[in-house]
Amino acid sequence: MKICKLSLILAASVAVIFGLSGISFAFHSGGVAECTGCHQMHNAATANLTIACDDSSTCLLCHSGIGDYHIATPSSDMPAGTSPQNKTPGGDFGWLAKTYYPSVRNSVTTNYGQRHGHNIIASCYDNGFLAADLDNPTAPGGTFPTAQLSCISCHDMHGKGRWTTAGTYSKTSGAIWTSGSYGSLPTVLGSENLSTGVYRLLRAGDTVDGVTFGATPPVAVVNSTYNRSEYFSQTRTAYGSGMSDFCGTCHPDMHSTAGILRHPTGQIMAGSIQANYNSYVKTGNMTGSPTTSYLSLVPFEEGLTYSTANINTLKSHAQTDDSVLNGPGSGTVPATATIMCLSCHRAHATAWENMLKWDPSQTTIVTAGAYPTGNSGQGYSAEEASQGYYDYNVTKWSAYQRQLCNKCHAKD
Repeated sequence: MKICKLSLILAASVAVIFGLSGISFAFHSGGVAECTGCHQMHNAATANLTIACDDSSTCLLCHSGIGDYHIATPSSDMPAGTSPQNKTPGGDFGWLAKTYYPSVRNSVTTNYGQRHGHNIIASCYDNGFLAADLDNPTAPGGTFPTAQLSCISCHDMHGKGRWTTAGTYSKTSGAIWTSGSYGSLPTVLGSENLSTGVYRLLRAGDTVDGVTFGATPPVAVVNSTYNRSEYFSQTRTAYGSGMSDFCGTCHPDMHSTAGILRHPTGQIMAGSIQANYNSYVKTGNMTGSPTTSYLSLVPFEEGLTYSTANINTLKSHAQTDDSVLNGPGSGTVPATATIMCLSCHRAHATAWENMLKWDPSQTTIVTAGAYPTGNSGQGYSAEEASQGYYDYNVTKWSAYQRQLCNKCHAKD
């Protein structure tokens, strides 16, 4: 695999002015990267002059690997019985390569890898295992052609989206000085207003293969050490607003009740839903409190749009040491907290069908105090089953823990 060329230069004067001495910018730095990191001027493989055979394969020259900013474990690093290793909030595309044939009720079934996530097309990556969805010609609940799905369907490869010093979204106003994913804010250097990039370079105001993303991108903040085991403590991504609307660009019917009822998104977690979330500890235990109720496997949006104050609030919540576990309506987390698509799904891929965060095919996600394996656990080894839950300590669950729909609905 080619080594990613990183741009790590930060002018000393900027470091001193912003108090960032010792911190270097990563390749994207919240916006467009150095051109030759992705393009070559002569003898390129594509009309876009990318350094790999297609867009996603170009992205994966840097983002394939284990740890840090990697989102796809190569097949060479996950032999039989070994899982994808990345634990980012978005998941690991490596799960798309994991197909199993467990026996369920004396009948051999197939746990298809391609059903584990978004089937991005990366034709020259890892023997081409990332390919188009064979079951759905268009995005479920929408019209986006799956034969066109790539990393840049959702992410702006040039990262032109930015938040300005005026607190507004723009594609041109103010040079981007850093990423907006980790809670940095727009600032002023001399007479120049400097902007921050949007969360994860997500698209906004763009039309891609017939679908148009909304006018503003999702608002969220994540801790910079987000790719980590959650055995000892959880990784809290502090979602503010806009994520379900973003997903609904390609999956609009999933947000509609026309002709069929769908699980609501963008609905404030009030009344019994809020009470259940804050009280639910595990199956058979409803003794939790609003200040200790957060669960990374069932996150929520705080209902906060973009502003300096709101970004600072979200940044204070985006912790990895369990120091902030406040649930909806708990004081530090507003009562405007809402359900969103990522409450149940990850954006890239997971161990489970439909990129869910837990196994929807089993009555219990823990059986006799352990994550199910073998035929009773989708054919996974103990290591794979644990990785599917980001190593969340199984002893924190009930010995017969039921599915996590119960975090909000408490039917167990």
